[in-house]
Amino acid sequence: MSAPQGGWAGNHEEPTRRYPATAQPAPQPQRPTVDAGKLWAGGFGTAVVAALVALVGILLVRGVLGIHILSPSDAGAYGDTTTTTYAFGAFGVAILATGVVHMLLLLMPRPMSFFVWIMLLVIAVGVLIPFTVVADLDSQIATAGLNFVIGICILSLLNSVAGIATREARRPGVEVM
Repeated sequence: MSAPQGGWAGNHEEPTRRYPATAQPAPQPQRPTVDAGKLWAGGFGTAVVAALVALVGILLVRGVLGIHILSPSDAGAYGDTTTTTYAFGAFGVAILATGVVHMLLLLMPRPMSFFVWIMLLVIAVGVLIPFTVVADLDSQIATAGLNFVIGICILSLLNSVAGIATREARRPGVEVM
């Protein structure tokens, strides 16, 4: 066998090799992207469902159970304008919650954990408020129950919508098939 012709002789004299500093920035974790169209379409659908839950709940409580909620007893099963206001209020809360979800998805590290906590506390407030006004106990319980159902409806639907409207960020060089 023959020895290598060149290049090997002086390598052992240099204790370490110097490599050029090519500082490459550490890859930043990509944030998931939010499809705002899907999110707000789902938020609008959630708002419609919340308003209908409020309407059906009032019809059930007033018409079937005979509990006078949100209006005087002579107003009938539907009630009066406060019933419509209540349904629009549920619609508005769902739209506001959609805005909160959108902001959290864009800014927070674990957005849905924060959203669930925010909604649970809002639901708690909605359940407790009827007990702070002077009314019959059955009306207070019915209103608190209705607020609870509307809140859980908004929470569960927006939680699902946010999952569908959020796409994982693509990694550079990885193709999605």
